[in-house]
Amino acid sequence: MNGAEKQSTRVEYGKILAQLGRENPEIVVLDADLSGSTQTHFFARAFPDRFFNMGIAEQDMMGTAAGLAVAGKIPFASTFAIFATGRAWEQIRQSIAYGDLNVKIVASHGGVTVGEDGGSHQGIEDLALMRVLPNMVVLVPADGVETRAMVRWAAAYRGPVYIRTSRQPFPVLFDNDTYHFILGRGQVLREGQDVTLAGCGLMVHHCLAAADLLAAEGIAARVLNLSCIKPLDWELVVESARLTGALVSAEEHMTIGGLGSAISEVLTEFFPVPLQRIGIRDVFGLSGKAENLLKHFGLNPDDIKKAALKAVGRKKERK
Repeated sequence: MNGAEKQSTRVEYGKILAQLGRENPEIVVLDADLSGSTQTHFFARAFPDRFFNMGIAEQDMMGTAAGLAVAGKIPFASTFAIFATGRAWEQIRQSIAYGDLNVKIVASHGGVTVGEDGGSHQGIEDLALMRVLPNMVVLVPADGVETRAMVRWAAAYRGPVYIRTSRQPFPVLFDNDTYHFILGRGQVLREGQDVTLAGCGLMVHHCLAAADLLAAEGIAARVLNLSCIKPLDWELVVESARLTGALVSAEEHMTIGGLGSAISEVLTEFFPVPLQRIGIRDVFGLSGKAENLLKHFGLNPDDIKKAALKAVGRKKERK
């Protein structure tokens, strides 16, 4: 781990996509007039004949991506998360997921850290919208290294994939030479026996910071990176529930339908224990600086710490 270095998951997506383009001539890229933001401009410059700017027409982009997949290409389609999953949900359902087509949707600007663009542009429902679709894999990388590994994996995988990237740069967690993405598997980043903190994306870093805060109060937190939202590593969730007896989920997304919902479904079915969910609670985003929005919506390490203390308290009440 190299917490001092920061990388943008959207930038790392753009870089690895261009590299994969050199390795595989069947990869094509589509964008909805946002290549400077999604970072597909790296691919566009290197392979202009395999890059398609579809304009502000997200539904057409997804339909075209489906057609390219039927023709044997490996299409990557990118725009902001709110537009990919909101404007084009029907096309993703009917033309991509329903037919189990080999389309990769990599959507940037997920979560409230989009910042000043405001609630209209902050995708905080995207994981729920994609997770509900049969055949769809849903991924949220925690750093640049994991982003590159996920995109490389997605290019080789046959079937629809949704990957959320962020506007904000994240600290580097993983070693580029040793990290390997495995579908349906999470990682234990820190051991502890009192409570489990499970996050995805930016919130993984906040979980690690919260674990330090809890340690100062004598509470040992286990920290999980559950970057694979679907299929979820349910065995790791159950193992953590048995070990610690209490969990906190943390996501830059609605508490409805995302990681917290996925974890609660697993716990309800296999091993019920107290769960506190950190996320955005049934409201739209706001315009503001990213750090102010994280504070406003209760997505900071101290908020995770407070939720963990509550979960531990609930655990003790059950005994």
